[in-house]
Amino acid sequence: MAAAASRTFFHGCHCFFHNQRLLLSLSSSPSFLTNLPTLLLPHTRRLRPFSSSSSPSSSSVNETLPIHEQGKESLLRRRFNVVEILDQRGLLESLTSDNLKSACSDPNLPPLRVYCGFDPTAESLHLGNLLGIVVLSWFLRCGHKAVALVGGATGRVGDPSGKTLERPELDALTLEKNAAGIANTVRRILGQNATEEGSFVVLDNYDWWKDFRLLDFLKQVGRYARVGTMLSKESVRRRVESEQGMSFTEFTYQLLQGYDFVYLFEKEGVNVQIGGSDQWGNITAGTDLIRKILQADGAYGLTFPLLLKSDGTKFGKSEEGAIWLSPSLLSPYKFYQHFFSVPDADVSRFLKTLTFLSLEEIGELEREMKRPDYVPNTAQKRLAEEVTRFVHGEEGLQEALKATEALRPGAETRLDWETIERLAGDVPSCSMPYHEVLDLSLVDLSVSTGLLDTKSAARRLLKQGGLYLNNSRVDSEGKKVEADDIVDGKILLLSAGKKNKLVVRIS
Repeated sequence: MAAAASRTFFHGCHCFFHNQRLLLSLSSSPSFLTNLPTLLLPHTRRLRPFSSSSSPSSSSVNETLPIHEQGKESLLRRRFNVVEILDQRGLLESLTSDNLKSACSDPNLPPLRVYCGFDPTAESLHLGNLLGIVVLSWFLRCGHKAVALVGGATGRVGDPSGKTLERPELDALTLEKNAAGIANTVRRILGQNATEEGSFVVLDNYDWWKDFRLLDFLKQVGRYARVGTMLSKESVRRRVESEQGMSFTEFTYQLLQGYDFVYLFEKEGVNVQIGGSDQWGNITAGTDLIRKILQADGAYGLTFPLLLKSDGTKFGKSEEGAIWLSPSLLSPYKFYQHFFSVPDADVSRFLKTLTFLSLEEIGELEREMKRPDYVPNTAQKRLAEEVTRFVHGEEGLQEALKATEALRPGAETRLDWETIERLAGDVPSCSMPYHEVLDLSLVDLSVSTGLLDTKSAARRLLKQGGLYLNNSRVDSEGKKVEADDIVDGKILLLSAGKKNKLVVRIS
């Protein structure tokens, strides 16, 4: 077996035989099926590559396939059931109809076209939005089509879902900038993870709303809406009953999003809308309007649980230290470090919901964590690698790994000026004149740069073996900065323990 083929196979699936039954687990890329003929045992049947038009699959990602009972045609005519996959991984909250379970794997029906909306309230998506992209990717991996909808129009109104106050109004230029940034982020992530060309598209709802006149909206959409039903939506009811109340502008949001589904259903052939659990009211508004306006069936809604922190709060852009998906706002290194640092209690849940590792491999990681010889953060390292690769690509992952190694106290990585300078955006930094740094004791330098508060704290840390200069532990309290310590005559890297670091630029 060629080494390259072996790597492709084991990256995509975990296969084993038991009583002549083959178990296939969909993993990070369905393209592994291209290599199955040369990698499986001789008596297995040849399968065509995974695509949206002909996709070998099972009704469940872990379904057993008896080779002697399954003919070639039956394997080729079935799709992986994406709804069951999502359910197994904790990514399914609610369905508007159980018929979606059969529609997504029925060989007699064309692939589904599914959309998820992202309002441009900031110039980048954040970690709270990542689940939507992950779920879109699962649909893509199971042979369906995806639409990412940027809310250039709905962003001007503001979604009241999950909010206690009305969103601040953004000017048109800011909204356009945000919409472009979000579209680029989605294209980048889905593009580097898509299984086939043309399997997804990014649209902006401002394109059909900008010329929609109010009187036409009231006639074509408003007449089909029932105020009682709109008020009964939980996101609306809570705001209406609150002290702040709800503006009419926000009240109409569910109709705007609902009509988006009508438009996409009629013009783009989109038949599934997905969203977080807080979008249930908006999604059902769309399915209702499709039945009433178009008098059509076959529109489905699917929600997934919100991505929550250990304390039960949401990840959001308004929180301090938001985890942005754009590398211009948060480097791949910091993104990687966030997942490398998640608590053990969260790592298994994040592996299931944010990665495409097979459930078997995740189960093995869970079992390893319970063993006495488990190396701490092994599961977190795998989580960080998988999510960083998904969001930032292989190049971004390698950048994060190099930065992580370079900043690790005691690392043997040779530091140069360019390496440290690239890291300066990820750690605090300051500037000092050359003559003030040369011959200065490291204890004094740690205090004058603000790395540590007092000289006594610096001495105490030094005695504990936690003070580093350019990743080398400092053992002597009398250590002074020498000319050879200043990397390329331009820069220093100080570390107080493993996490507190500071770059000193020498002027």
